[in-house]
Amino acid sequence: MSHESETPPGKIPFGVVGLVLGMFLGMLDGTIVGTALPTIVGDLGGLDRLSWVVTAYLLAAAATTPIWGKLGDLYGRKGVFTASIGVFLVGSMLSGMARDMNELIAFRAVQGLGAGGLMVGAFALIGVLVPPRDSGRVQALFGAIMPIALIGGPLLGGFLTDHLDWRWAFYVNVPIGVLALAIVGFGIRLDTVRIKARIDYAGAALLTIGIVALTLLAGWAGTTYAWTSPQILGLAALTVVTLAAFVPVERRAAEPIIPPRLFADRNFAVAQVLGFLVGAVMMAASNYLPQYMQFVRGASPTAGGLLLLPLMFGMLGVQITSGRLISRTGRYRVYPILGGAVMTVGALVLLGLGVHTNTAVASALTLVIGVGVGFVMQSTILITMNSADPRDLGAASGTATLARTIGGSLGVALLGAVYAHRFEAGLGPEHAGGGDPTPAALRELPAATRDAFHTAVTGGLHGVAIGLAILSALAFALSWFVREVPLRSAADAPARPGAPDTTPDTAAPAGGTRAASN
Repeated sequence: MSHESETPPGKIPFGVVGLVLGMFLGMLDGTIVGTALPTIVGDLGGLDRLSWVVTAYLLAAAATTPIWGKLGDLYGRKGVFTASIGVFLVGSMLSGMARDMNELIAFRAVQGLGAGGLMVGAFALIGVLVPPRDSGRVQALFGAIMPIALIGGPLLGGFLTDHLDWRWAFYVNVPIGVLALAIVGFGIRLDTVRIKARIDYAGAALLTIGIVALTLLAGWAGTTYAWTSPQILGLAALTVVTLAAFVPVERRAAEPIIPPRLFADRNFAVAQVLGFLVGAVMMAASNYLPQYMQFVRGASPTAGGLLLLPLMFGMLGVQITSGRLISRTGRYRVYPILGGAVMTVGALVLLGLGVHTNTAVASALTLVIGVGVGFVMQSTILITMNSADPRDLGAASGTATLARTIGGSLGVALLGAVYAHRFEAGLGPEHAGGGDPTPAALRELPAATRDAFHTAVTGGLHGVAIGLAILSALAFALSWFVREVPLRSAADAPARPGAPDTTPDTAAPAGGTRAASN
């Protein structure tokens, strides 16, 4: 049985707006809560557990991302996506009602369970509704809401905390989520074919344990615990054992969480490694450049974020432009190659940031690495979705999201160790031991200490820049292995000639979103 899309070429189904809003929920929550955290600690206490407010959310989201994707493949992507929004909203409401720090951490984990299905579910449904040849047009919608989340999130979080209550940083998710549910519910109709198969419980358990161990390893190594401590060595061993056992379990499973058959396609395998590398570059740059902007250039936390606008808009502008070009020409191989080269140059450009670099110039220099990230990220998403057969779109999307997430976590952790080492070496013993001053407190210290601190932060950033250049160069070298495989012109066409044409979801009539089966 084949399914032929009736969505007019070049038209974006109305239901996709609801999917983009679902993505927006996850991105907004990653930025809006940060500005409320100091007030949350003042209200609930538990400063020693503050990091777990973020860690619990990330752990739950990372561990469940591939599981949500596979559940969508088996039981229907629309229902699973709406369920993930529901879990996220329940977690948001409970987080807003938390009475102490332990409750908040637990409810944030619930929120993270739902967040794991937002991005993967949205991309999988987009893969059903929009053929890869037209998917670049969806990037325009995605590019419109991302700056609102990344820039408006911290500003909205600060406004709600100052004028209402920090709890509204969580409650604000509810109207957005309800709107997304309504649009998806009325704007997308899918003929869902449920696949009767045993759930891969063993694979899900091994993957979850491995991801949790790896995430804790990335977050604790070199900071909470020394690299050679029993805790870190134990986590490393647990990560290796569980992930090594995961591979043979997936080979034997009838419906594996991450189907090994996906990696039989060279483009898919290459795209996942590229996603891992670009995730590391993007997250490390966005985490350590603000240190320079605040401590060396004297920017406030909000202003420090705004100074990274060139990086963000460079990334988004390229994603939208290259997406439209790919939709028009059907050719994409050049973009990851170009992106790897530009990322490498952009990382090396960051070595030009010095203690006395003009603030406007420092901000502008971040544009180059943002452009490179945009080229690679856009193309890896498209290659991933084009390389997977329709029935595996959820698992493929979950694998890609997981690769970027793990890459980001490890990139921040490993380059953070480089940053800390160079920072301590640059500070010198004569200025060490003064604690970790805030940007505001630094201004009150003696001039000699301030100068030493500025030099140390700049040296740490240069170490990060060298690491980013190495990662970018690896991405550039790997991108040459991408093959120019024709993009599918129908959303439900198989990825490879002769592949079975089966999928649990087929678009059905609903406004502008429909498909017929022949």
